[in-house]
Amino acid sequence: MTLKDKAFLYYKLFNSSFTGLSIGIIFTIYQPLEDTSIYSIGGMVLAAGMLVIAKFYNRLLNIDSFFKISLFVELIILLTLLIFLYLKYSPLSALLIYCGYQLTFIFGGYLVRAETLVAESKELLGKIDVNKQLGYLIGLGISFVFYKILELGYDISDSQIQIIILHYFLISLQILIIILLINSFKFKHHI
Repeated sequence: MTLKDKAFLYYKLFNSSFTGLSIGIIFTIYQPLEDTSIYSIGGMVLAAGMLVIAKFYNRLLNIDSFFKISLFVELIILLTLLIFLYLKYSPLSALLIYCGYQLTFIFGGYLVRAETLVAESKELLGKIDVNKQLGYLIGLGISFVFYKILELGYDISDSQIQIIILHYFLISLQILIIILLINSFKFKHHI
């Protein structure tokens, strides 16, 4: 398996735009979690999970594992979006989404390290970081415009309704991100 540089740059651009677009929704989605000790437990699980992953770097720091773990993380994010649309605002949906995000964060450090190894050149790493920041800025800008259009154009100012509407766009974007990720790798067929 090899990395297709140009396709991977598009993936990073759209992946970061998702982050910028969705950055503000978590606070509203997590509101039903009244027991704040959940965040302490989640933080401990996150730290322990990252420790376990770090112990296996010698086996995981390769392009095959990078692809599989990246795909796993993207699928978990898609699942959290679908859970929210199905369960709406509830303690169960908030807890499941929190657990899903914590699971993706466990792999965050690994993905950054592996990305550095997989990129193979300083020039590509620079372009990846530029695309990450551009995507994030684009996502934040779209988020601002999206909320203003709902508020001023459609008189929808309830943040919970806005976030439900946004989730339909996020699901479409996340599906595109998964397709872009898969397209970012050239698979070698073994005969």
